[in-house]
Amino acid sequence: MNLNVGIKDLAHGTNILSIDVPEQLRTRHKTGISWIDESLGGLGVVPGQVILLTGTSGAGKTTLLMQLADSLTASGHICLYNTGEESLYQVKMVAERLQLQHGFVCGQDIMAEDVLEHADELRDDNKDKQVFILQDSLQTLDDGFYKNGGRTGVTPLRCMEIFTDWAKRTYGIIVCVGQVSKNGDFLGKNAILHAVDVKAQLFIDRNKKSETYGERVFEVTKNRFGCSNNAYVIGIGERGLYKKEEVYFDEAMC
Repeated sequence: MNLNVGIKDLAHGTNILSIDVPEQLRTRHKTGISWIDESLGGLGVVPGQVILLTGTSGAGKTTLLMQLADSLTASGHICLYNTGEESLYQVKMVAERLQLQHGFVCGQDIMAEDVLEHADELRDDNKDKQVFILQDSLQTLDDGFYKNGGRTGVTPLRCMEIFTDWAKRTYGIIVCVGQVSKNGDFLGKNAILHAVDVKAQLFIDRNKKSETYGERVFEVTKNRFGCSNNAYVIGIGERGLYKKEEVYFDEAMC
């Protein structure tokens, strides 16, 4: 997949100083959720960026994704929240429970190309706005490789490649939830982890020897465009998730 937008045909021997970086890649967009922006280095997200969010069951991944969708819309962006985990009626009831007020575009497409077609329609109708896709979750997508609708462990990888290629080509931003095992290990090919720009996780700390035992923790473990290893203790209330305090499992890398 092409992670270098616009320079696929770069001639051998090109000096690095002669490469012009597209202005889109110098832009940052705040999400409107301060601790999310802080975790990514303080400046927000980058056009073309692909973020994988994993987490243990019950940690609040869907809640966070819906909060993010509403906040991005409030910040003036266009956000497509596509769900394969719940019905849109369930999504609406969660939005009511969280008292989300700004709204976001919703979808329930299963085919990866259909999700991107919906996003392209939004791009065409909102040329002056940044388009986000929030996908819940990667494992519910299909790429149509098997005509009988079958899926294998490689299906999520192909879907992520399709999503990544779209993001790099259009400068759209994608946040995709990935499923994990009971132990918190990512249930997918390692190639997916290498393909994304940012890997974040939201989990309930079950290590009794940990200083954050029993707490929800949000951590960015990989970030091609800024800081990583930032970690936050997260609380949950009737309006959703919020930052309680900042912690570091390892020294933050910026």
